[in-house]
Amino acid sequence: MTVTATAKDLQVREFKDTIVEQRQLIKMLREALDASTTQSKELTLQIANLNEQLEFMKKKLFGTSSERRGLEVNGQIDLFNEAEAEVDFSAKEPFAETIVSEHKRKPKTTLEEKLKGIPVEQVIRELPEEEQLCLQCGSSLVKIGQEVVRRELEYIPAKVKVIEYVSVHYGCPECKKTEEPFFLKTPVESPLMKHSLASPSSVAWVMYQKYANGLPLYRQEKDWKQYGIALSRATMANWVIYCALHYLKPIYDYCHHEILKRGFLMADETRVQVLKEKDRRAETDSFMWLYRSGEDGLPPIILYEYSPTRAGSNAAEFLSGFSGYLACDGYAGYNKVPEIKRCCCWAHVRRYFIDAVPKGHEYDYSNPAVQGVKYCSQLFEFEEHFRQKGYSYEKRKELRLQKEKPILEAFWCWLDNCKTINE
Repeated sequence: MTVTATAKDLQVREFKDTIVEQRQLIKMLREALDASTTQSKELTLQIANLNEQLEFMKKKLFGTSSERRGLEVNGQIDLFNEAEAEVDFSAKEPFAETIVSEHKRKPKTTLEEKLKGIPVEQVIRELPEEEQLCLQCGSSLVKIGQEVVRRELEYIPAKVKVIEYVSVHYGCPECKKTEEPFFLKTPVESPLMKHSLASPSSVAWVMYQKYANGLPLYRQEKDWKQYGIALSRATMANWVIYCALHYLKPIYDYCHHEILKRGFLMADETRVQVLKEKDRRAETDSFMWLYRSGEDGLPPIILYEYSPTRAGSNAAEFLSGFSGYLACDGYAGYNKVPEIKRCCCWAHVRRYFIDAVPKGHEYDYSNPAVQGVKYCSQLFEFEEHFRQKGYSYEKRKELRLQKEKPILEAFWCWLDNCKTINE
């Protein structure tokens, strides 16, 4: 039996189809809106990241290089050093109040202190004998005292002179008459460099001017010319290299041997540019490695070593035989040094925290980077206080265990909490 649909039924079917189509359209629009929202969030996050990178680069290029930060700000509440606050070392002040050195105006240096150790030549002005008469009665005057009217600092320019070593020859007048005459020459000290005008004082001055005062050889060449001697930069370069190899290298080797006996060392490497190096372009990076002894009460030793690469094998070779603590940055190349205990550098740790602080949020203690900076700054404040007090390295070790260890323990707990929150 066939049922004929009425016009009303057809209209209802059309409405249903329209509703289905509208629902599909709404679904598509919602999906498009969700995708657009997600894309907008991603773009917003990307813009924020790019802005942070831009601010970071601007700070590196134009900002101050100082990493100093105020430890406390008036009106701010310390939110994260509760562990330190609960520690009791029977101190007069609560431990949470980190030591901040009191600012005192440095007393002005007196003139006597400035002139201490400088030779003094007095110029005494006396009256001529014909003027040493009393203007009232005409009697002769007698000296009753004197006073310093003023002081002047006189500069005596350097002078150059030539020293000739003369060997005196002696001969026997009696043997001179025989077939075997006898003569004798006075021995003369060996020269610093054969067939050269170099003397210990002149070479030492060239080295001091170049490496201590930063005066290039071409400028020293002009100075020597003013002294009256034409001394070329090539000659001075020969002096420096020859004397460094023959006289300073043994001292360097001895210090290298001694530094390996120490229990604690510091190391770092920095890029240098070397011109006219064989088989290498001038733009190629070379490296200067620095090794320094630590605080152990012994004379400090500071050594530099050049290498054309940054390979960790350079440090491993230099420190061969050392088995103590090594403080350095996070460069993985130092892992090649065997039998050492690596120590982290808190200056590098704090530097990364400072770089992560957003612009204008230096005192926003809710920011994790600011919190990390403050933990490091507390350690630096204690170290500065110890340095100003002039404590020995044994006393510093005792105070570090007493005052800095709780800060470090709180720092590790804080890091664990930050890791848990991020996960």
